[in-house]
Amino acid sequence: MTADLAARVHQALLARGETVGCAESLTGGALADLLSGTPGASATFAGGIVSYATRVKRDVLGVTAAQVVSADCASQMAAGAKRLLGVDWALATTGVAGPEKQDDKPVGTVYVGVAGPRGVQVLRLTLDGDRAAIRAGACRSALEALLDELG
Repeated sequence: MTADLAARVHQALLARGETVGCAESLTGGALADLLSGTPGASATFAGGIVSYATRVKRDVLGVTAAQVVSADCASQMAAGAKRLLGVDWALATTGVAGPEKQDDKPVGTVYVGVAGPRGVQVLRLTLDGDRAAIRAGACRSALEALLDELG
């Protein structure tokens, strides 16, 4: 199902002549894997930055947010990826997959950033399940959010 969403993202971007990239923390590269898995993806997917460590978020993406599990962090990650990768759209994922809370946020707290021509939108999600389910839900939500923005 998520691979189908990635294929729909690819088709929508291709029709618009636009590109996408990503900055991932929570999803650890899974979103980039989905975006690059569609045949012909190189026409729309530029690449991704896995910024699992806080210092990578700060040093590479320019994140200044006080907490890495926050809307501000997701917004800054998406904006940083858009700038660094030179794309029309950028997705970012940050949150808590468990097993313990982080930044006083409970397991399942996820933020998805979508940077595009009109700025950055951030979704706050509360997902259930184990680490794998939370990470998969974050990827699915990011792809759905981009499809919504693409119309």
